[in-house]
Amino acid sequence: MLSPNACKVLEKRYLWRDAEGHVVETPDELFHRVAKAIASVEEHWGKSTEEIKVLEDRFYRAMVDGLFMPNSPTLMNAGKQSGQLSACFVLPVPDSLEGIFETCKNAALIHKTGGGTGFSFSRLRPTNDRVATTTGVASGPVSFMTVYDAATEAIRQGGTRRGANMGILNIDHPDIEQFIACKNDTNRLNNFNISVAVTDKFMRAVVDGDKFELVHPRTKQIVKTLQACELFDKIVENAHATGEPGIIFLDRINAIDPMMEAFDEAGHLVPGTEEIEATNPCGEQPLGPGDACNLGSINLAKFVADKGSDMDWDRLADVIQLSVRFLDDIVEANHYPLEFIARAALNNRRIGLGVMGWAEALIKLNIAYDTQTALDKACEVMQFIQQNSHAASAELAAERGTFPNWPHSTWCRQGLPMRNATVTTIAPTGTISIIAGTSSGIEPIFAISFLRRVLGGMELVETNPLFEKVARERDFYSEKLMHQIAEEGSIAHIGSVPDDVKQLWKCAYDISYLWHVRMQAAFQKYTDCAVSKTINLPFDATVDDVRKAYIEAYELGLKGITVYRDTSRRSQVLIIGKTDPLKKEDYVDLVGTVTSPLTMGSLHKDKFKQTTGSLGDKTLSRSYNRHGGLCPECGMGIGSLVRFEACRMCRDCGYTKC
Repeated sequence: MLSPNACKVLEKRYLWRDAEGHVVETPDELFHRVAKAIASVEEHWGKSTEEIKVLEDRFYRAMVDGLFMPNSPTLMNAGKQSGQLSACFVLPVPDSLEGIFETCKNAALIHKTGGGTGFSFSRLRPTNDRVATTTGVASGPVSFMTVYDAATEAIRQGGTRRGANMGILNIDHPDIEQFIACKNDTNRLNNFNISVAVTDKFMRAVVDGDKFELVHPRTKQIVKTLQACELFDKIVENAHATGEPGIIFLDRINAIDPMMEAFDEAGHLVPGTEEIEATNPCGEQPLGPGDACNLGSINLAKFVADKGSDMDWDRLADVIQLSVRFLDDIVEANHYPLEFIARAALNNRRIGLGVMGWAEALIKLNIAYDTQTALDKACEVMQFIQQNSHAASAELAAERGTFPNWPHSTWCRQGLPMRNATVTTIAPTGTISIIAGTSSGIEPIFAISFLRRVLGGMELVETNPLFEKVARERDFYSEKLMHQIAEEGSIAHIGSVPDDVKQLWKCAYDISYLWHVRMQAAFQKYTDCAVSKTINLPFDATVDDVRKAYIEAYELGLKGITVYRDTSRRSQVLIIGKTDPLKKEDYVDLVGTVTSPLTMGSLHKDKFKQTTGSLGDKTLSRSYNRHGGLCPECGMGIGSLVRFEACRMCRDCGYTKC
């Protein structure tokens, strides 16, 4: 049964509308539509009408029961005449004006259909480099990122899903220092997440205290030599200040990816075998230029056996097999926006089966998130998913054939027929976890209670149903307590909550950043692609803490890492209302320098004071900021805006912004 929140998100973002904008579909009809559209392609492999109907019913039940959910474009577009169903794309950015703007146009076409795009700008010549054809000078990667950002902003104004980008630059690019600092101005590049593509050579130079060379991408000439530690410090300092840039470990990604470069008889690269150079906007899906992937996630909270004794492994195995089939069918049902993307995607048939509801599953198992027991269980669960999903892909290969690029893959070298080049990916799950009614991805619980603003300015407390059940059973429930938890964002310092409950129900900022990194590493160990997770740090975390998190990520084998220090981008989270708004000087006194317009919403100044305490109370303002702020679209209050990776999402209306 869908929660009221899930129904609201579906109505706002997913249900089909007529030409006048009226909703013409119910949530149940949505799931039937998606199941029918995806199951129908089974006809290609000789399934009968009866067999297809059975499979359609199984797909429907998996979604409507919240066991599995595909990525958002599939829910939005399946069944449309030209429905684009994938979430993740990487586009090449060539070093020519024509090529740069062709890619910008292609990105706009993808954003229009609900997809997200990643780019490596590492081919572009550096700022002020000579351009022989015009006798002018190059404007550099960051300048063209600004152009892409403006195009994304224009597209997203009319879309049902916000366009998002990942911008990546190689660590040895001459403009790397400019790139590292490009989001210090929080009014710029707000449709981009950014990550530095770091090599093993660079990381060794950081550890050994050696120098590092910046190389012109076109001439391959060394243009600058600097201390690797100093460059790494700039990455760390900016991440501490703003949450960006993240890091991707490019050599590790390419070393583990199953695809190898291959050339046809004419000497051209086979589509889909190019070396990986970038990821999708949240970093979990590394892709070669022109490739795409569709994702889906299993709700682990639904597979805890009765009385929390263990996972229900048999049920989980059955849904894993069904989910892999569902995702492979999406590859076939998909209408790709560009021909070169279709070639690469169909050649590799990459899918990304991941998980959500991990935090709630641990709570049901009575395992605290920040413990070795939780890490061991994570390894056990993800290894099980990996093994069963690979087996399901192998079964499909026997039934339907291997993916076309299989002869150019490490699967072929191992003699393992596979239907899909990659099978597992762990995404942040954003709005689909709301639809499924569970916690996001592998993140801890973000907030136990939060305040929902409704018409007339009334505030209602919404509490996690599992926590409310425990509170009532243990006889410490009260509406006053739930309101207090919503305001503070945590139960860590609330005396009326039993200690064992505090330990089990730790929220994201109650958990040491090192446990965040270790949990990501536990899942990465058994994931084909990458793992999207935010490494949360408290407001008073130091630059050295961020440095340790990045070093730990490299040493534990992660493919990438993103950190977010509490309120480090606070001016983007807190949105003050139009009705009797706070004066600018009051806002500055509360949260620091203003760098974005104070618009949208309708939070009254007195209500804000009442909610957060006096305007000078920094602790309460950080709690308000961390656990919510007002959604700029629906105006909902404390706790409705949550952060995943470098993005924000409203739990009420599904608004997302990266």
